[in-house]
Amino acid sequence: MRIVAAICGLALFAVLYFPIWQIQLSAPQYPEGLVLQIFANHLGGGVDVINGLNHYIGMRTLHANDFVEFSILTYIILFFSALFMLIAVVNRKRFLYTGFVLFVFFGFVAMVDFWRWEYNYGHDLNPDAPIKVPGMAYQPPLIGYKQLLNFGAYSIPDVGGWIFVAVGIILFAAVAVEWKTKKTTVMKSNKTVIGLASLLLILTTVFTSCTAQQQPIVIGQDNCSFCKMTVSDARFGGEVLTKKGKVYKFDDPHCLLSFLHSNVIKAADIKTVYVVDFNTHKLIPASGAFFYKNEALRSPMNGNIAAFATAADMQKTAAQWQGQVVDWTVLNK
Repeated sequence: MRIVAAICGLALFAVLYFPIWQIQLSAPQYPEGLVLQIFANHLGGGVDVINGLNHYIGMRTLHANDFVEFSILTYIILFFSALFMLIAVVNRKRFLYTGFVLFVFFGFVAMVDFWRWEYNYGHDLNPDAPIKVPGMAYQPPLIGYKQLLNFGAYSIPDVGGWIFVAVGIILFAAVAVEWKTKKTTVMKSNKTVIGLASLLLILTTVFTSCTAQQQPIVIGQDNCSFCKMTVSDARFGGEVLTKKGKVYKFDDPHCLLSFLHSNVIKAADIKTVYVVDFNTHKLIPASGAFFYKNEALRSPMNGNIAAFATAADMQKTAAQWQGQVVDWTVLNK
């Protein structure tokens, strides 16, 4: 327990030197993306550029002095760092339990406060902003991906945030082991906890690459990431899912292919490309789909290409309209 508590104390002290959270913004006009980094006592990354963009949609500019959290967060982190170092010295189970409960409570309060901050900035807009979209709010996601007009916002922990997560997992493992092995020696418990902590740290690292998943396309609400038009026809469209979990939605296979050919996203960064099944309106992997092209299909951006989950489905449509069977590998060249 001593070793585990000391590791947690030192790890939390290191958080002061790393960004805790990051919000990545991507758009066609910023192919390399913009990143807002949140440290314990200041903001980093492309703050000035993001503030310039916020002006056009009426969001308040971001300044560290406007956040009371930056004046106290450093001291809170130092408190927990010192607390766990003290637990390592005292070596009392009830101190460990108390420290774990306090740390979890702090994590919960911090996430609620972060959500409140995002909500206020995304909804409290200047009515005189140059760009106004009725009913539109610009609240970034608490965690994960969200499309905001032509910008994709991706919110995840940064290095410091993952350290927080790792410390929480280690503490949970320590509490669980201490609770279940009251009659075992301290040395044996510490070895078990350190083993569990190492495994959970590996799982935490892997977690960022395993959360990416497709999102349903909402007709009448989602905008095409290429042409910026609102998706209006459930029979057509597609989606690009990156390995980081970003989702790009399209209203027409033509827009999807144009986006892929533009190299805004490198092929190595793409996890899966989906297309909309013409009959079921569900997303299916483009690599296994069957495609049929005919001018009579009249897709939103005149790509006039329909995708099907099976060859039999495609043949039924081909019997109605004489057109051309096309292959995904040929289309995506």
